[in-house]
Amino acid sequence: MALLSYEFMRRAFLAAIFIAGIAPMLGVFLVIRRQSLMADTLSHVSLAGVALGFFLTLNPTGTTLLGVVAAAIIMDYLQDMYSSYSEISIAILMAAGLAIALVLMSLAPGSSAVSIQSYLFGSIVTITWQQVIFLGILFVLVGILFLLFKRPMYVLTFDEDIAAVDGLPVRMMSMIFNVVTGVAIAIMIPIAGALLISAIMVLPAAIGMRVGKSFNIVIFVSVLVGFIGMIGGLTGSYYLDTPPGCDDHTWFYLIVFSNQWNPSVADLGSAKTDAKLEESESFSSFFAK
Repeated sequence: MALLSYEFMRRAFLAAIFIAGIAPMLGVFLVIRRQSLMADTLSHVSLAGVALGFFLTLNPTGTTLLGVVAAAIIMDYLQDMYSSYSEISIAILMAAGLAIALVLMSLAPGSSAVSIQSYLFGSIVTITWQQVIFLGILFVLVGILFLLFKRPMYVLTFDEDIAAVDGLPVRMMSMIFNVVTGVAIAIMIPIAGALLISAIMVLPAAIGMRVGKSFNIVIFVSVLVGFIGMIGGLTGSYYLDTPPGCDDHTWFYLIVFSNQWNPSVADLGSAKTDAKLEESESFSSFFAK
């Protein structure tokens, strides 16, 4: 393929493959836990981290990581504080993140403000090999965590009461999941952009839930859809001479296709039943290993 003859396109395709594996795996758990807006919130908070980095003349990637991880931990505490109204924590952090970002952007030098705005949309074609390596490490880390903690997270996601009775550290697992999601978003922000990162995480999961008939199939379909969307969008942007962000058109077509598909089991109600059936299996021994 002619487009692979360019080094920047090879880097972009590698990044797209890694993101297609990372984002849907996390997105499925976010959607099922009714935390779809968490990705959007953390992406907005990341802008505050970027603005802080430019304001203090520090590496914006480091300040973004610190800011998003702190926000993920704070979100977990706010969700416990407002257990009956968990969406309040999302509203609080989103408003706070945007407010801090706007203040720091106004205080940063003019050239820095332009750089900060580039984080809104990102640019996958200008990615460096260092960023590709970071994405590769994150891909391996998320994959290992998924394989090790899939079954405990499976139970935690569908029924926290069963998870608590079975001896799982619900609070710790929830916080670790929030932190991992925050780290993933912070690393993907310069590439995918703060405005599109939530779509990359949520839309494949939504399509997977529409098509899949079991939890494992939902995960597989979500990753497959993410791969098709990222690669198809990047390829289309090259040949159509459009911005890489236009891969959202690919997502749109996939959503239309999935809405025309009327599977016999479109929801995960059966998966929740399966989670309750697995209640008899103790996961306490899993963490004792």
